[in-house]
Amino acid sequence: MTGPAPDGGAAGRPGPARRLYVYNGGFLTQRRVRRILELSGFHLRLGKPGPGDWIGVWGQSPTAPRGAAMARLTGAPVLRIEDAFLRSVLPGRAGGDPPLGLLLDRAGVHFDPSTPSDLERLLAGAALDDTALLNRARDAMARLQALHLSKYNAFDPAAPVPAPGYVLVIDQTAGDASVIASGASRATFREMLAFAQIENPGARILIKRHPETVAGHRKGHFDAAQATGAVEFFDRPVSPWKLLDGAIGVYTVSSQLGFEAILAGHKPRVFGQPFYAGWGLTRDENPVPRRERRLTRAQLFAAAMILAPRWYDPCRDRLCSLEDAIATLEAEARAWRDDHDGWVACGMRLWKRRHLQQFFGRVRPVRFCAAPGKAAARAQAEGRRVMVWAGKAEMAPPGAVRVEDGFLRSRGLGAALTPPLSLVCDDLGIYYDPATESRLERLIAAAPDLPEAELQRARRLIARLTEAGVTKYNLTGADLPDLPSGRRILVAGQVEDDASILAGCIGAERSNLALLERARAENPDAVLLYKPHPDVEAGLRAGALPAGAAARLADAVLPSLAAETLFPEIDAVWTLTSTLGFEALLRGLPVTCLGMPFYAGWGLTRDLVAAPARRAGPVAPEALAHAALIGYPRYLDPVTGRPCPVEVIVERLESGIATRGGAITRVLSRLQGIFATQAHLWR
Repeated sequence: MTGPAPDGGAAGRPGPARRLYVYNGGFLTQRRVRRILELSGFHLRLGKPGPGDWIGVWGQSPTAPRGAAMARLTGAPVLRIEDAFLRSVLPGRAGGDPPLGLLLDRAGVHFDPSTPSDLERLLAGAALDDTALLNRARDAMARLQALHLSKYNAFDPAAPVPAPGYVLVIDQTAGDASVIASGASRATFREMLAFAQIENPGARILIKRHPETVAGHRKGHFDAAQATGAVEFFDRPVSPWKLLDGAIGVYTVSSQLGFEAILAGHKPRVFGQPFYAGWGLTRDENPVPRRERRLTRAQLFAAAMILAPRWYDPCRDRLCSLEDAIATLEAEARAWRDDHDGWVACGMRLWKRRHLQQFFGRVRPVRFCAAPGKAAARAQAEGRRVMVWAGKAEMAPPGAVRVEDGFLRSRGLGAALTPPLSLVCDDLGIYYDPATESRLERLIAAAPDLPEAELQRARRLIARLTEAGVTKYNLTGADLPDLPSGRRILVAGQVEDDASILAGCIGAERSNLALLERARAENPDAVLLYKPHPDVEAGLRAGALPAGAAARLADAVLPSLAAETLFPEIDAVWTLTSTLGFEALLRGLPVTCLGMPFYAGWGLTRDLVAAPARRAGPVAPEALAHAALIGYPRYLDPVTGRPCPVEVIVERLESGIATRGGAITRVLSRLQGIFATQAHLWR
């Protein structure tokens, strides 16, 4: 039954499709579990299995004996199914999503040492010395720690942990199958606590409670009687990686936190017999004699996280690699961490509200108010966060978060009221205003220190965007005409009352005419190709050139052309602050800026105005791309309505599957353009 997994691993991969008979209703009601099994080659059935059929049971759950009894009766082999080690944001009992991955084990179950499981056999006998596999393991380990991802993820990574120097004693839920399988009991946990005190005299002891015991879903093994002297309970939801960083010792029976302690560099004291014990990475009170192999952390991780599980991509509905599963969980955890306190959105236009609700209201519905005032103050008193559209920041109360479109927005114009597929939330400033530091600036400044795997991800993203021709609006345009020969410079027109120009053009040159005049003055012999902004072309916003200016200054005007068709034909770009300049940088083109957009000032552009001193380059294009396209925005999959990674959005835009506005929004967009233009003229 073993064979290559979708990501190149091997564990429990079936050959031809097989019938899997189950005797637990959860298999029928858990749609995702059923789908992962189907994609892995198993089709669920009820009844009595025949020759060649399998029986599926959930680990060692209370219903598992039913399947075991039927297996004894029929001789059918048993497939034991369990959650993989990255599950979801919330635990299942707390209303969390179904698991992102499963362990499908034909030999046993990973937490029961009485019989070697498929995972144990991988750890004991697989050739875990492949350089590419181990590099993947190291990269993924670093990524999990940097993103603060664990089995469950309902915590704020910024939440404080105690001052370093404590000993971590990990509690587990009473009746946990891994505790029972290890032969442990309440007495084992008391013994573990005693060892921690004896081996660390005078040290502060933190009993880390399980999330399900904190929520009241299940009981633990410790009670208030143990919290005396230097011993105390710790039940705040914090990043386990930050908690492990400050520990001087880790004690566990069989918790997954013991596995993560190994990945964080600890050698935990283990009182049970979990899958990660016995390989030279733990101090074992009750060792499993047959586990004699010595492994590195990367080898342990490779088997447990890359080779053994079946990971699932809920947006693409397919089995996937660990790396894709991490990207999915990153998007879902970020959405929960941003949104779980709830939002109040102030001054949002009516047409935006539905989409803001989809983006930010999955955990708690977004409340809308016409203006901050008392509504925002009341919301903040309740612990909710306040958001305001960045262009209306003057109405924002202190502490409000500014919201704007992301840089891979839609298939269609924002001014045409096409809903966005990405939004940015900025708690410091906003990316287009250089007068104040933004969250994006901090991400760009920190991006060169990202793990190499994240920079490689950004390089792959740049290559995919370039190959697929994906840009911010992804408009279809006219065919490319014959262009004059010579050194071609694309001059990118903009909406002149756009906030990025009002905030980012510091000098007098803040109009399309001034841009074109400066480009011509500095490049008298070049071929200037002027591209009007699509919103201006459509008559939705201000920015049209004076009559005759284009013919006097440009060699060609290129209306109704998609920017992507022009990039291969040009040698450089001139812009005020347009995101087209960012897209040109990703394609290796030189860019000159008259204003100070977010991508200027980092050593990648020729800047005709002084950059803020805090923008200290040089920054590589992939570091800039990671900050702007991965770290800063949030994305919403238009197909599933789920938070998703950027790669899913690129696929949706490439394939044409993206949200469009309807007839009513098109009429509203025309009216909005008229009012915006009149307001600009009266200023």
